[in-house]
Amino acid sequence: MDILANLGLLIIFVLVLILPFRVKSIECNLEVFLFACGVAALTISGFITLPGEQTGWSLAIVEEALLSPLQITSLYGIPIGIVQIVLVFGLVIYVFHHRMQEVIVGMVDRFSLKWIVFLLIVVLGLVSSIISAILAAIILVEIVNALPVVQKAKVEITVVSCFSIGLGAGLTPLGEPLTTIVVSKLSGAPYHAGFTFLFERLGIYIIPTVIALGFVGVILFSRSHTGEQKLECIVERETLTEILLRAGKVYLFIMALVFLGEGFKPLILEYIITIPSAGLYWINIVSAVLDNATLAAAEISPALSPQQITSALMGLLVAGGMLIPGNIPNIIAACKLSISSSEWARVGIPLGMAMMLVFFGILFVPAWLGFV
Repeated sequence: MDILANLGLLIIFVLVLILPFRVKSIECNLEVFLFACGVAALTISGFITLPGEQTGWSLAIVEEALLSPLQITSLYGIPIGIVQIVLVFGLVIYVFHHRMQEVIVGMVDRFSLKWIVFLLIVVLGLVSSIISAILAAIILVEIVNALPVVQKAKVEITVVSCFSIGLGAGLTPLGEPLTTIVVSKLSGAPYHAGFTFLFERLGIYIIPTVIALGFVGVILFSRSHTGEQKLECIVERETLTEILLRAGKVYLFIMALVFLGEGFKPLILEYIITIPSAGLYWINIVSAVLDNATLAAAEISPALSPQQITSALMGLLVAGGMLIPGNIPNIIAACKLSISSSEWARVGIPLGMAMMLVFFGILFVPAWLGFV
């Protein structure tokens, strides 16, 4: 039974990877599709027995799925729910859209669009570890949505910015759920992780990468937006129904990720975490479609070496930007800017794979050659 159940989970995982790019109706209703897959995965996982681990449905999992969208991270000890933030900021934009349009128009008049793109990617990436990835993503989508650029350029700016935000959020426990979990799990011996633990370990990789992403964003923008089209800088005023509907979609999206993470737990615990460090780095590409906080909770422990911790985290943080379900900023941006799975993947997968290759060379090749 365990073999058949594991095969069922593998089939669901493949469907999650492929169908959003092949079936238009699924692409247009991604959150519903992921929710259905999460329910199926969690049901199948109940037929798998893991010593000391509960699998399948339970009241605790249902409660987590219902509450996680309302309390997914914390900022300075205050619980923050992604749905509430999306809803509140949507209402704020609804009320103050004229004022916001004036601010963005003034910014566009004073600075070139290339500078705006560069600063948007770099600044939001660097401050996301302090203001949280959720707030950084909300700011991002409102500015990008109002910029006088073509849709293709908006998609590219957004995807690159979400990579930057996802990476930058990895510098402190305030950034995102993954970092909160990691610092909590490593707070005891031998690491005694505190507020600056991730910054000290990952900052040397993340900060230069965020800056480099700023230049990548400008290059992509220059190719997509030639300046031939004269577009206006407009802050759209959504209807109250659209604001409520978007918040509802985000809620369903987060529930789906909880069910998927719990449903695939048997695969994670039985196979993924037993892989050697270099292999684990590449296997963590699955965080492009799974909640990286769930993977971090399963993989990270005080028993790991410093290199194992660094490589696992960098794999999770980078891969999280490759597809829409991979990170919270991606979900917020895709919902607000109506970015499809295929549009995101066309930018996210090549960029993410290039970054994965670069970091693989940095993290592993010197050790193999005996330089460290």
